[in-house]
Amino acid sequence: MKNNEQPIKTTCPYCGVGCGIEVSGGQDNYNVRGDPRHPANFGKLCIKGKNIAQTLSNDNRLELPTINGQPQAWTRTLDYIASKLNKTIEQHGKDAVAFYVSGQLLTEDYYVANKLMKGFIGSGNIDTNSRLCMSSAVVAHKRAFGEDIVAPSYSDITKADLIVITGSNLAWCHPIIYQRIREEKQRRPQLKVVVIDPRVTASTELADLHLPIKAGGDLILFNGLLNYLAQQKLVDLMVDGISAAVASANQDSKKLAEIGLSSELITQFYQLFATSDKVVTLFSQGINQSQQGADQGSAIINCHLASGKIGRVGCGPFSITGQPNAMGGREVGALANTLASHIEFDDLAMHQPLADFWQTTNLATEPGLKAVELFDAINEGKIKAIWIIATNPLVSMPDNQKIKQTLQKCPLVI
Repeated sequence: MKNNEQPIKTTCPYCGVGCGIEVSGGQDNYNVRGDPRHPANFGKLCIKGKNIAQTLSNDNRLELPTINGQPQAWTRTLDYIASKLNKTIEQHGKDAVAFYVSGQLLTEDYYVANKLMKGFIGSGNIDTNSRLCMSSAVVAHKRAFGEDIVAPSYSDITKADLIVITGSNLAWCHPIIYQRIREEKQRRPQLKVVVIDPRVTASTELADLHLPIKAGGDLILFNGLLNYLAQQKLVDLMVDGISAAVASANQDSKKLAEIGLSSELITQFYQLFATSDKVVTLFSQGINQSQQGADQGSAIINCHLASGKIGRVGCGPFSITGQPNAMGGREVGALANTLASHIEFDDLAMHQPLADFWQTTNLATEPGLKAVELFDAINEGKIKAIWIIATNPLVSMPDNQKIKQTLQKCPLVI
């Protein structure tokens, strides 16, 4: 990076908040500060963001690309990669190539990677580490809205009457959001906060009500809430599918004694939700990374849809991502089961317009392999080349020894 008098605006790569930062300086003398106009953080940074300049020095970083451990010029490296990918495609077909990308990419990079794979290599074999944390939320959103969309924004959090935090230790995992809630509660003491967590965490210090639920009990709790809302006649029966959802919730509500909460605590939470005009429910990996992750997300969304606590200022079910641009990757379609930018593979009418827009004749027409399947295919010798971008599957994928052995088998790892 060259010396810059004018700061470069970019995004902190750490957690899912996506704080705006300004980077200035250069030549191992960088200055990083929060972007005061960015709507995610308004200039504030957590301890990781404040120290991000330390990661920009050349100490312990590659200054040049390497081929088989030997430093090489960029031009030779790019020629080498292109040659190897072309040779792999010629010998084994386009589906022998895969990309494994990351929610830490900027949207523009995500878009180009997806376009290269699905538009020019012609395979659907691009997936992201967001698959490991956000695919449950994607399913829940599509069930409810027909699209993978998040209804609220950060500004809604500070305009709510009640904030429900579940499946997240917000204070540690999304600290700037936590700080905004804490400051808003100081300004408006009437703002209520409910934290649903089996543990006592830093986030529970902010709670007016802490529900120490048994692990895995969220589905029953929120289905019980939907049943309570229906009993109180606070459900909009015009919502599509609401009758079936309430009937299912009624069955789950009979299991409330199994989730480790007293009936008094449960009733207190249900009454708070029912009587608060503006409610935001923040949910993260404790909801998503579960055998019932998609159903738990749906249960939360159903409570907001049925009670009308959505689509208004200060309201909505808010899925918080694990990485700053997990949503950006979903927006551009960099998932194995999505073609591009909310265009599904089975939307055949959009294939030719997309191919024309990308100016390609080699558009992928079938879904590719999802993250776990992708690495299994490498292990089985079906994928011969993988390009890993801005993520470390040896850390994030399950069974890291298996992943290590798998990558050692792969003829080309970029």
